[in-house]
Amino acid sequence: MTRSCESAYYSTYVLRLNGWRAILVTTAAAAITAVSAQVCFYLPGNPVPVTLQVLAVALCGMAIGPRLAAISQIEYLAAGAAGIPVFAGFKSGVPTLVGPTGGYLLAFVPAAFIIGALSQRFKGSLSGLITSGFAGVVVIYTLGRAWLAIWLGDPTSLHSWILGVVPFVGVDLIKVTVAAFACWRLNWRN
Repeated sequence: MTRSCESAYYSTYVLRLNGWRAILVTTAAAAITAVSAQVCFYLPGNPVPVTLQVLAVALCGMAIGPRLAAISQIEYLAAGAAGIPVFAGFKSGVPTLVGPTGGYLLAFVPAAFIIGALSQRFKGSLSGLITSGFAGVVVIYTLGRAWLAIWLGDPTSLHSWILGVVPFVGVDLIKVTVAAFACWRLNWRN
């Protein structure tokens, strides 16, 4: 098979997953996001941790497509809301979802969907996968920063940009590039 045929086969296979296979894939993807949340540290004075979650969301979107990626992130959020310690620093519960990082967490659902949808459109293209990941990061920053600004009590302040976006741009671009390269290589080898 040629690379484009293999890529089309892989994408078609993933898109047709349903039933217990879809549940298995989305649960595994949610678990990857949960594990990636535990690799975290806080910058001084910043309520938003640096984690590997953007990498996980990008991988999920690129690897399993928009529908399953979004469902996996809903599962991740539901597990955390139900009290399972899956959020950064082994936190859980609704207070975490309404805290300073709540907007970022909730943004994982549309970001995973957008990354997945764009990745399918640009399948087989490393630059297309990277672009898809960047689009997802924009969604995460937009919703996360807006929530953080409200949480800080000053929606018009630049303070939320300084805390919630600026320190993360460089490292998140690296994470998206790593995810894109990994998925591109996986598609290339299959």
